[in-house]
Amino acid sequence: MAKGMRDIKREIKSKQNTKQITKAMEMVAASKLRRAQEAATASRPYADKLKEVVASIAAGTKDVKHPMLETRPVKKTGYLVITSDRGLAGGYNSNILRKVTQTIRENHKSTDEYVLFVIGRKGRDFFRRRNMPIVEEVIGLPDAPTFADIKSVAYSAVKNFAEGTYDELYLYYNEFVNAITQVPTAVRLLPLEDVSGKGSVASYEYEPSAEGVLEVLLPKYAETLIYSAVLDGKASEFGARMTAMGSATKNANKMINQLTLTYNRARQAAITQEISEIVAGANAQS
Repeated sequence: MAKGMRDIKREIKSKQNTKQITKAMEMVAASKLRRAQEAATASRPYADKLKEVVASIAAGTKDVKHPMLETRPVKKTGYLVITSDRGLAGGYNSNILRKVTQTIRENHKSTDEYVLFVIGRKGRDFFRRRNMPIVEEVIGLPDAPTFADIKSVAYSAVKNFAEGTYDELYLYYNEFVNAITQVPTAVRLLPLEDVSGKGSVASYEYEPSAEGVLEVLLPKYAETLIYSAVLDGKASEFGARMTAMGSATKNANKMINQLTLTYNRARQAAITQEISEIVAGANAQS
């Protein structure tokens, strides 16, 4: 009985230590979430305004042509997947990776029909283990990523589409709704059909030409959408981690309470047995 009580006490101590860690991680994630959420929110007006300008130019220019606006027969597809570098974030990574894998299985018969651009160590390791074709990767992003941190993969993804390496590019990331809800989202990033020939026409004068302005703005707009998705992903990551660590802390509390109850019962049983033995010994001597 004494050995059993020691084991229970050791388990209680272990769960208390785990609870302290998960509580600390929950608080850290909560503090980072606020900053990440502000960054994600602040990036949206810039992307919206850039889209408005591009749409205005496209709408005011007759027969505008650009590789990023033209739909062509799909022979090869590109996927840009945003994951995290660390785990302990609930279903943050598994949900988006499952969504990408399911799409690839349904639409492609061989690895020659698609390529992958990956942001985050979890996604990189996942695809590497399955021998899936990764063209470029970015890992080790800071908690507050700048555009320079993901510029290489964004530039490469847009450039390869413009050069015809693949015929469409999909962006997979977790859209941030709130701290509890993150929605795995798939967006067809290229070609940019939603800005082609739509929007209000403004009286702009272009130098050297509208086509020349689009030549510069369209890649920047696509790269801005990727960066905005990265910021959304970071906010989603911290929200998912905060929620997961909060649940872990609650579970640790529940286990500690159950183990404490078991320990008290074992202790009570041990005391009762000792009293019974003392009474039995006293009766035997009388």
